[in-house]
Amino acid sequence: MNDNDQNPKKRTGMASLAAAGDDDFSVIDAIGGPRGVVESMLPGVVFVVLFVVTSDLNLTIIVSAVLAVAQVIVRLIQRQSLMGALSGLIAVGICLIWAWQSHEARNYYLFGFLTNAAYMVLLTVTLLIRVPGLGVMIEFIRTLPTEHWRAWLHDWLDDAPLKRAYTIVTLLWIGVFGLRLVVQVPLYLADQVAWLGTTRLLMGIPFWALAIWVSYLIVATPMHRHKLAAQAAHAESESASSASSESSASAN
Repeated sequence: MNDNDQNPKKRTGMASLAAAGDDDFSVIDAIGGPRGVVESMLPGVVFVVLFVVTSDLNLTIIVSAVLAVAQVIVRLIQRQSLMGALSGLIAVGICLIWAWQSHEARNYYLFGFLTNAAYMVLLTVTLLIRVPGLGVMIEFIRTLPTEHWRAWLHDWLDDAPLKRAYTIVTLLWIGVFGLRLVVQVPLYLADQVAWLGTTRLLMGIPFWALAIWVSYLIVATPMHRHKLAAQAAHAESESASSASSESSASAN
């Protein structure tokens, strides 16, 4: 049985921060568990090692593609969640196609540059309009609003400590995406595939895990206090409603 089937509350990636006010937060679970880490890093490791050893781009692409597909097939056979594996397959597929069409191994990493730049620009825009992007993501996952969007937005934006925490972690993630570009783009331009692949791996899952952990440390306390305040307000509202109903019944 899949670990996620045993524990349906387990969340990975940014979704894990939606439970930052709880006591069961785990960085390992947040980055997909040991298996998720291996599945995320293995195609990149195989690509850079095989290309450096053989200098055969076509062979490297074929082996990397087979490996990515095999990971999905194994999960399918084991009847486990395919979401992470499929998203990884799509991302790897795009990278491999770009490298194959351009006949340049370094273009395997080009898609990553574009996504990092896009995330950095998008998060920067959210700060400029004073609605921190990480706050939108985490609160949307945490409360899943289906109506009353304005009330939902102001519920956490009007909580100054929580908004400040979300602003800080948004800046943190902008820094993560920006640092990746600053370090890796010069290696791409210099066509240093081995070094580019190595830095890509080091600044991938390890950076992701560190950023999630620091984000948790920043967000956990204000989010927990916000949850307690919301629960207290809800209890007070129910108490007032109950008292009003009893008063009405007595009057009748």
